Amino acid sequence: MTESVRRLARDARRDMRQGAEAIARRQRARLAEMVAYARANSPYYRELYRDLPDKVDDPALLPVTDKKTLMGHFDDWVTDRQVTRERVEAFVADPDLVGAPFLDRYLVATTSGTSGVRGLFVLDERNLAVPNALGSRSRGLLGVRDLGRMFAHGGRIAVVSAPTGHFYTIASTERFRRDSPRLSRIMRVFPTDQPLPALVDELNRYNPASLAGFLSMLTQLAGEQEAGRLRIRPALIIPGGETLTADIRERLATAFHAKVNAAYAATECGFLSVGCAHGWYHVNSDWAVAEPVDADYRPVPPGQPSHTVLISNLANRVQPFLRYDLGDSVLLRPDPCPCGNPLPAIRVAGRAADMLTFPTDRGEHVSISPMLFGTLLDRTPGIDRFQLVQTSPSALRVRLQTRQGTDTDRVWQAVRDEITRLLTEHKADHVTLERADEPPQQSPGGKFRRIIPLSAQ
Repeated sequence: MTESVRRLARDARRDMRQGAEAIARRQRARLAEMVAYARANSPYYRELYRDLPDKVDDPALLPVTDKKTLMGHFDDWVTDRQVTRERVEAFVADPDLVGAPFLDRYLVATTSGTSGVRGLFVLDERNLAVPNALGSRSRGLLGVRDLGRMFAHGGRIAVVSAPTGHFYTIASTERFRRDSPRLSRIMRVFPTDQPLPALVDELNRYNPASLAGFLSMLTQLAGEQEAGRLRIRPALIIPGGETLTADIRERLATAFHAKVNAAYAATECGFLSVGCAHGWYHVNSDWAVAEPVDADYRPVPPGQPSHTVLISNLANRVQPFLRYDLGDSVLLRPDPCPCGNPLPAIRVAGRAADMLTFPTDRGEHVSISPMLFGTLLDRTPGIDRFQLVQTSPSALRVRLQTRQGTDTDRVWQAVRDEITRLLTEHKADHVTLERADEPPQQSPGGKFRRIIPLSAQ
C-alpha cells in the first residue's frame, strides 16, 4: 500500500468514527476544492461556471452535465492539456495497451455505448487510490469462517468479464496486475466469449476464493452450480453491472453458499458505494455525491424512487464529473440502516432509460419499470437469462436462455403468462409478445441489457 493510500485510508476511518456530520463536512470541502480546480483548469467548466459564486460547496448550485455533452466537449472538458480525444482514441484502438498507463500516469476506460454514446474516460492516480483506501468498509461482511475459506482457497480471485477491450473491469484488473506482479498471481480474468462448459471447467480447476462479474453471467453460473456441473466454494460473490434484486441475491448466496457483496458504481465513479448485508448500497459520501432527483432535477424525498441520480466524483481531477446525470432510478433510505453504517443508503431500480413505454387505446402512454419485469422473470423456474426488446411501440420480442434439461415450451408459456399479466395490470394488454429464436445478445462490454426500449435502438 502506497503512502497516499495509507493517508487516504486513515482519513476514511476517521470520518467513519466521527459520524455523519464529519462526513458531510468532508464532502462539502472536497466538492468546493473540485469545483475550484475544474474552473481553473478546464475551459469547459470555466465557461459553465462563470456566473457562480467564487466558492461552491452545495451541489444544487451546479448545472447538470451528462455523457453526451461532456464527450462533445472532450478537449475542453479535461484539465490536462496533454490529454486529447485524438490521443485517447489512438490509445484505446490498441488492445495491447489495456491497463497500461496513458501518458505514464492515467488509466483509460471505455464504455460500450449501449446508452447511445460511447464513453472515453481518463482516471487519475487519486481516483485509483480511493477504492483501495475505502476497501475496509466492505470487509465487515465476511466472518471468521468466511475469511478461513478465503485463506484455504489461496485468496484467488476470478473475474468473469468481456474477453478484450478497455472496459473498466478489464483495464483496472490489468492495471492491478501490472502494478502488483506478485499479487497478480491470485487474480485471473475468465473471458465470457468461450462456450459455457469450457468456462465451467476452467473455474472448477481454478477454484477461486471470490468470484466477480456481471450479474447476468453470475446468475448463469449459479445455474451450473445448482446442476452440479460447477463445483466451486467461493467465500464471496461480487456481482456488478446490473441491478441486483433480492431474489437473485438469495439465489447466488444459496447456490454458492457464499456471502454476496454487490456495489453500485459506474466507470465514472468506481467507488460510488459499498454494499451491506441488508441489501442496501451505502454511498461513500466523503468522496462522492449522489442526488436522487425528478425529471426536472429537483430533489426527491427519501423513500421515493427518483427519475435519475446525479453524481459528483470528488477524486478524479483530470476529467471532473460534477452533477453528472447517471440515468439510474434510485431510492434513498429514509431511516438508519440496521447494519449500522452511517453513510447514506440507496437502492437501485434500474436505468430510467430502460423504461418500457407503450401507447394506450385512449391515446395516452403507460410506462413500466424494468424492475417489475426482472422481479417477475427472475423467479420464473427454468430461466438463466432473459432479454426484452421493444421492436415497435406495441410489440415486445422476448429472448430467453433456459437452463439445461428444462422444457423450453413450458418455460415460454410461463414467461408469456407472467408478462401478459403485468401488461394487463398496467392497461397495456394490447402489446404483442413475440418469442425469439435467438438467445439474449451481449453488448461489446460484456454486459447483457435485459430491457432494450425502442428509443435505445
